[in-house]
Amino acid sequence: MTFSGVESSLSESGKFLESTVARREALIKDSREVIALCAKSIIFIHNSKFDEAKELQKQASKDLEDLRKIAGVDLIRYVLPSEVELVECSAVLALSSNSELPSRKQLKVEPSSYVLGLLDSIGEMKRIVYDTIRKGEFDRAEIVFSTMEKLYLLLSPFSVYDHVIGGAKRKLDVARILIEDTRGTITEESRRRELMNSVRRLSMQLAPKSKR
Repeated sequence: MTFSGVESSLSESGKFLESTVARREALIKDSREVIALCAKSIIFIHNSKFDEAKELQKQASKDLEDLRKIAGVDLIRYVLPSEVELVECSAVLALSSNSELPSRKQLKVEPSSYVLGLLDSIGEMKRIVYDTIRKGEFDRAEIVFSTMEKLYLLLSPFSVYDHVIGGAKRKLDVARILIEDTRGTITEESRRRELMNSVRRLSMQLAPKSKR
């Protein structure tokens, strides 16, 4: 009995697996860099540095395209975390730029990455609501909050796919809590503004009388 066929097959298999391991390690390393770019982009967004944020988002998108080519079909799972971050970053950037939220086709990401990324963006939108309220831009805060609610309603049905989109249900639960907290803040601010307006109107009505 000879093992020449087995030996050659094992040799080929070893080379293939060695190449796969090298690709996997490269994907993990480079995916972290894409995630870092997206995180920095979001920081720039919150600091109203939109040009810088857009440049980092573009770079992350370009780098991610290269990663997909390396990943192929067999290792695409190692690219998914960076896709999720890109979706989150792109959605927040679009909202901050008063642009339409990007589609999955535009971002060229997997369905699961798109759903999870949009869910993560709700947390960043909450921060934008708080920032705009502090700046006195209440109308803008209401628009952002409305976007949060709409996104949640659109994404809620995907909880049934939690077994194939790992983390979808948990992220939906978190998003619901974030929205309820933000709704409380919006309501409180609205009442405060109404009270201030009432006080201002009363002051104007009483001002002429005080001069008599």
